[in-house]
Amino acid sequence: MGCGTSITTRRVNKSERAIKAAVLIQRWYRSYMARLEMRRRYALSIFQSIEYAEEQAQLQLSKFFTFMLDHFTKANETHPDVSSNFFPTTSDYTMREYEQTIEVPASYYGPHLCFPLTVADTDVLLQAFKHRQHLHARYVLQLLHETRKVLQQMPNITHLSTSYTKEITICGDLHGKLDDLLLIFYKNGLPSEENPYIFNGDFVDRGKNSIEILIILFAFLLVYPNHLHLNRGNHEDHIMNLRYGFTKEVMKKYQCYGTAILHLLEDVYSWLPLATIIDSKVLILHGGISDTTDLNFLNLFQRNKLKSVLRPVKSNAETVCKPRGASLVETCSHRTEATKSLSGQDISLKEATRSTSAPSKRRRYSRDVSDGKEHLGNLPGRGSSSLLPEVQYLKPGSVTTPHTSSELTTKEWKQVVDILWSDPKHQNGCTPNKFRGGGCYFGPDVTARLLRRYNLKMLIRSHECKQDGYEISHNGKVITIFSASNYYAEGSNRGAYIKLNPDLIPRFVQYQVSKSTRKETLHQRVTAIELSALRCLREKLYTHKSELIAAFRQYDPNYTGKISPGEWASAVESVLCLDLPWRTLRSRLVYLDQDGRVEYLSSFDNFEIQLPIKEVQPFLVETLCRYKADLEIIFNMIDKDHSGLISVDEFRQTWKLFNLHLRINVDDESIDSLARSIDFNKDGSIDFNEFLEAFNVVHKFGNKYNH
Repeated sequence: MGCGTSITTRRVNKSERAIKAAVLIQRWYRSYMARLEMRRRYALSIFQSIEYAEEQAQLQLSKFFTFMLDHFTKANETHPDVSSNFFPTTSDYTMREYEQTIEVPASYYGPHLCFPLTVADTDVLLQAFKHRQHLHARYVLQLLHETRKVLQQMPNITHLSTSYTKEITICGDLHGKLDDLLLIFYKNGLPSEENPYIFNGDFVDRGKNSIEILIILFAFLLVYPNHLHLNRGNHEDHIMNLRYGFTKEVMKKYQCYGTAILHLLEDVYSWLPLATIIDSKVLILHGGISDTTDLNFLNLFQRNKLKSVLRPVKSNAETVCKPRGASLVETCSHRTEATKSLSGQDISLKEATRSTSAPSKRRRYSRDVSDGKEHLGNLPGRGSSSLLPEVQYLKPGSVTTPHTSSELTTKEWKQVVDILWSDPKHQNGCTPNKFRGGGCYFGPDVTARLLRRYNLKMLIRSHECKQDGYEISHNGKVITIFSASNYYAEGSNRGAYIKLNPDLIPRFVQYQVSKSTRKETLHQRVTAIELSALRCLREKLYTHKSELIAAFRQYDPNYTGKISPGEWASAVESVLCLDLPWRTLRSRLVYLDQDGRVEYLSSFDNFEIQLPIKEVQPFLVETLCRYKADLEIIFNMIDKDHSGLISVDEFRQTWKLFNLHLRINVDDESIDSLARSIDFNKDGSIDFNEFLEAFNVVHKFGNKYNH
């Protein structure tokens, strides 16, 4: 008996030790995973804060454009009007001429299109793009023309019903990531009458295949105009495209025809619908809402007046309008007296907007639309009681809008900016979105009021990268859907789409395009994301070096080079305004001495700016790096043919205006010296793209902080 008891006791003790060991391992694993999750989240926060800061700078350019319109002086009559430089327009006649004159050579082995398109054409396009082929410029222009015809007949707010389909698929931002779109089609099936889709804006920019995504979506729109639906996003904007890569992509792929494609796309963007409502209960739009969002107003105004949110709104302009038949857009001329320019001359500034004829008949695209079902603003709260079996289109010339002028009003501009740029927040209220620089932050109370006002159940929006591809907020009333996986870096986030059934219960499908990350461990993936984020952040620090040193020395009057961690964090936030946890990030960005004080100059130890011109003053170099993206946009606007060459006079005059607008202390002599220095062959022209590319922040000593 005694022996048996001893054996039992030993077994119990062994089991207890095993349980304790398992608990310890479990605690360690949970702690390890929590640390990895924290690192991944703060890396995502870094990427997002920098992204929003760039968008804020982009929206601030609208003030500069207003400044340019007020101060720019034509040196002589041969110079084009500044408004046409910054906001170019083209005529339909020019585009038709391109279609007729562009020949497809026999050496072209890419896809051939014949209009009207069929399902077979979409299959050909998908296969071609999978093999990295390009569609010829002639077919691209024809496709854009046909797309515009269809979009012109759509209402500002599209109404859909799930009565005739089991589910509707809703996709968020794609941002030029073709692999994500192809993966969605592989998992969920191609668009068809039985498989309708809604793509909620931001099809372009950042990724390398934006034009291919547009071609695919527009082709399916032409084949299934009642079953594939597109909402406009804040990146469907030709000025945004200058900053975030789409303009460069088109010019690189289509070269001499790129300008024609971009100009036509500018008009196509303006005709994209602004929102979609499913079963009169689910509102789908790109960004969000504000406490002044008026869906009835948004449904009635002429949406094609808004070419870009960065285009100045002329609220006090004198407008003379000439009616032109049943056209929705009328030809208007605008003239205003500008203030004295930098050269002291008085000028007058003209801006003309081209007229757009009334949409033509839809031919085969209207085959599914009943002639007897005309929809005009049948929003919830306006007497709507029946579900719409098909998407309802506006008939040409049938709209009476509250504004007959083609000039955009401030109210119209603000209403669209709010729905394209706003983000939800957890707190009640509606406040300006200072991080993005446009739109607002709207709280649960704002959401509840709008849903109650229009008898809606839910708001689905996109616009924000989410780690899991989606996020539910405002007590389940707001859903964010984001479909571009690996948005900031490989492995940074998943993509997702929504399947919405007739019960309006969302089902989320997640995915992630995996290439190199498939063979890496979780620790390796998180480390790669973290290092990429920290590199971007350190570059941001270096481009603000002068301001940061000045802020640091307010806490270091004796120039010891050392301040407390709290003072360092306060100084960095006061300059960069990124709202990041600087105390947490401090160990990855700077050194501490033995007393725990920050050696603040170590913030810049690992970087340097490669100077293409040794004579350039360091302060001017830092300024060029900081405002590189803004300058690139401005000079690309001046460089109409996108050759990368501008005159020395254009460089000098525009930089002086930019200098005056931002109130940065760079004297005229420095600008003149810089202009002369970068005219390398002394021919009066500057290769500005090559020049900007040279002013990059680079690692000086390798990955010094990577461990």
